[in-house]
Amino acid sequence: MANIKATLATANGWLKSLTEFGLTIVLAFVVLDILFPGSTGIISNISELVSSFAGNGVTGLIALLLFMMIYKK
Repeated sequence: MANIKATLATANGWLKSLTEFGLTIVLAFVVLDILFPGSTGIISNISELVSSFAGNGVTGLIALLLFMMIYKK
């Protein structure tokens, strides 16, 4: 049982590191796209994502709030 817990803890650590790395890359691309407009297109992708949440009304708002709650944990 201890081996399973250790394995899950290790996998959780890897996933957390991978998520943090992904967020760092996204932030770097946002800064790059602000400095050189249209170079990465990430700002337009983010705006499309937000508008897709907004376009679905209350369901989109609930999904966005759930996403934010998961992200904060």
